[in-house]
Amino acid sequence: MKRIICTLSVLASLYATAQDKPATPREPGHGDNNKFSQMYDLLATPNMFRTASGAPGPAYYQQQADYKIDVELDDKNTKLYGTETITYTNNSPDPLEYLWVQLDQNQHAADSPSKLVESQKMNEAYSPAGFSREYLQQQFDGGFKLEYVKDAAGKPMKYTVNQTMMRIDLPTPLKHGEKVSFSIKWWYNINNYQVIGGRSGYEHFDKDGNNLYVIAQFYPRMAVYNDVEGWQNMQFWGAGEFALPFGNFEVNITTPADHILDGTGELQNRAEVLTAAQAKRWDLATKTFDKPVVVVTQDEATASEKGFSTKKKTWKFKATNVRDFAFSSSRKFIYDAMAVQLGGKTVMAISLYPKEANPLWGDKSTRIVAHTLKTYSKYTFDYPYPKAISVSAEDQGMEYPMICWNYGRPDEKGVVSDRIKWGMAGVIIHEVGHNFFPMIVNSDERQWTWMDEGLNSFVEFLTEQEYDPAFPTRRGPAANIVPYMSGDQKFLEPIMSNSETIHQFGNNAYGKPATGLNILREVIMGHDLFDHAFKTYAQRWMFKHPTPEDFFRTMEDASAVDLDWFWRGWFYTTDYVDIGIMDVKQYYVTDDKPKDSKEANIRKGRFGQEQGPFVYMVTDGKDKAFDTKDIKLLKDFVNEKLSAEDKANLKQPKYFYELTFDKPGGMLMPIIVQLTYEDGTSETQTFPVQIWRKNNQTAMRVFATDKKVVKFQLDPKLQTADIDITNNMWPREAVKTKFDTGSKK
Repeated sequence: MKRIICTLSVLASLYATAQDKPATPREPGHGDNNKFSQMYDLLATPNMFRTASGAPGPAYYQQQADYKIDVELDDKNTKLYGTETITYTNNSPDPLEYLWVQLDQNQHAADSPSKLVESQKMNEAYSPAGFSREYLQQQFDGGFKLEYVKDAAGKPMKYTVNQTMMRIDLPTPLKHGEKVSFSIKWWYNINNYQVIGGRSGYEHFDKDGNNLYVIAQFYPRMAVYNDVEGWQNMQFWGAGEFALPFGNFEVNITTPADHILDGTGELQNRAEVLTAAQAKRWDLATKTFDKPVVVVTQDEATASEKGFSTKKKTWKFKATNVRDFAFSSSRKFIYDAMAVQLGGKTVMAISLYPKEANPLWGDKSTRIVAHTLKTYSKYTFDYPYPKAISVSAEDQGMEYPMICWNYGRPDEKGVVSDRIKWGMAGVIIHEVGHNFFPMIVNSDERQWTWMDEGLNSFVEFLTEQEYDPAFPTRRGPAANIVPYMSGDQKFLEPIMSNSETIHQFGNNAYGKPATGLNILREVIMGHDLFDHAFKTYAQRWMFKHPTPEDFFRTMEDASAVDLDWFWRGWFYTTDYVDIGIMDVKQYYVTDDKPKDSKEANIRKGRFGQEQGPFVYMVTDGKDKAFDTKDIKLLKDFVNEKLSAEDKANLKQPKYFYELTFDKPGGMLMPIIVQLTYEDGTSETQTFPVQIWRKNNQTAMRVFATDKKVVKFQLDPKLQTADIDITNNMWPREAVKTKFDTGSKK
C-alpha cells in the first residue's frame, strides 16, 4: 500500500509540473469552531433526575432536614448558647454511611485558615485601632464550641471536624426512605461584625451601651446531598455562600425581657412577648394595606434602651419548608408592619430599626418591602411565605428566609444624602428579593454565586425601575458593565467560575449576569418570550435545587429561542462585545453594463441560467441619487408585470448603501443600526444574531432608502454592552468613549 501511495504522490507532482504550476498545499482540517455550535460539550448529560428540557425529572429527589432548636442570647457577655435536634430524611437512592454538617461560625475561629488564604501587603498607614487590631490584640475567639453530638438514645456519636465541616459517622448506612435523629449542644462568642467582620453578629452603640443583633449561621446546619455531586461539603472561605436542604423548624429563642425580636417563621406566642397595646397594633397592621402601622413605637424603644432588664422571655417560632433560620433582636428596636395582598393571601411586610434610622426607615423601609414582594411575585411566583422582614443593620446586606439585614441611615444630624437614600432602597429590594433566589429557587451558592446573585440582581433592576423610573440602578443597564468587560483580561473570569476564584466579585457574579439577562429581554428575546421562560424556570424549580444547566435549558425550552451561542459566550468565556462599521459603499443604478462588471456576481436563476436583461449596481464613491422611474429597464418591467394597485404600493428607493460590519470582540450580538437622514428623521433596523452564523467575524447588509443617509450608527441606545463605540459611526466622528455608569452605591 505504501508503494502505491508514493507512486500516486509522484504522479501528482509530475502532473503539477506538467501543468507548470506548483502543487498547492491544502489547509489542515478543523473541528466545529463556530460560535453557534450547540453546547453538548459543556452541559451535563440529561438524565432521569434532570431532563433535557430543564425540568426536574421523574427520579428527581431532595433530602429533608427538620430542626428543633433552643437558643439563649447572653446580651451581657455577647454569647449564644444552643441545643438542637436534627431529623434527617434520606430521599436519595443511595445508602449514606455518614452525614456532613456545616459549621460556618468556624470561619471566625482563632485558628481558622480562612484568615491565611488571601495575599497580604504592608499598608503605608494604619489608624491606631486598626494597627492594634492587626498586630497587637489577640485573635477573636470565635467558632462553635461543641459540647456533644448524641444519637436519639442519648449515646455519643463519632464525629470529625474539618474546619467549617463536621462529618458524623453513622453506625449503619442510612438507606433510602429512612430517617435519623441526633442532637448537638454548642455555644459561641458572637462577633462584632463592624470590627471582626462577618455576615452576622452584633452592632454596638457606644452612646447608650446597647447591642443590635443580627444572628445567622448560628446553629450547625445540614449540608446538601444531591444527584449532581453527592455531598456539597466545600469549605466556607467567606465568599461562596450557602447550600442548604429544605425542612421544618421549631425554634425557641430566649432573650432579655426588654428585647424586641423577629425571625424566620410564624411567631407562636405573640401575647406573651408583646404588651397588650403592641398586640392590638399588630392586629391592626394585618388589616392595613396602604401604609405601615407602628407596632413598637420609638418612645417605647427609647425607654427600653435604658432598662437593661435582668429578666428573660422566650420567643417561639415555627417555619415550614424553609432552608434556613435567622433572627434579629435588640431593646432598641422600633417595629412597624403592613399587609400586602398577593395571590389571594395576605403577607406581612415588616421593618425593625433603631431610632438612629429614623425618619428614613419609618418612611421608606416597609413600603419598599411591600413593593418588592409584589414586583418579584409578578415575574416569578406569588410569594409563599407569611412575612418578609427588613432589619436596619449598618454596614450589612445579607439575606435569609423571611428576614434580611440592610444598611443605610441618616447621618448624626439627620441628613439623608441621595447616595444613602437610593442605596438603602436598592439594598432592601435586593435582600428581600433573595427570598425568591435562592431561598425558594434553591441554587448552590457555594458553587455558583451568579445563580442567586445574578438572577436576583436582574429582578432587582426591574423592581427598581418600577419603584421609580429615575432610580440610579447600578446593575442591569448594558452600558454599566462596559468598564468591567473592557478591563484587563488577567483579572476577568467567566461567570461560570467558582465563587472563591473570582477577582471582581460584584461585577462577575452580580453585574454581568444581570446585564446578560437584561440584554436577552430587551434585545434578543423580547419581553413576552423572556418573561414567560423566566417565570417557567422559577416555577419549575421553586422549593427545589436547580443547576446552571436547568436554567439554560428551561430558558430555551420555554421560548423556542436557541441561546447556546449566548450562554457559551457570555457565561463560559470572557469574550466582549465590539461590533463596528468596517466599510460603507454607496451604489447607484444603471441599465448600462459597466466595463469591469463581473458576470459571476450577477444573480442567477434557480438552475443557474442568467435572467437578463439586468439592472446594474455600481459605485464610484460619489454622492449620487437616482429616481427609479427614470431607469428604462425597471420602468418597462413595472409596466409589463404589475397591476396599477401593485405599482401604487411600490417603494421608491433612490439611495443604496452596502455596509460591512466587523466584530473585533469575540462575543456575538444582534446588529442594531440607526439610519439618520438628511431631513433629520431616523429609523432603526435590528438584524438577528444569526447574521453571524456563517461568518463569525464579518457581516454585510444593503440599505435601499428614499432619503439620503447622513449617518449610520450602531447600538445607538447602548443596549449591547459594546465596549468601543468609536467604530460605531459612519462617517467617523468624535464620540464619547467613556460610559455613564450611573450612581455608585
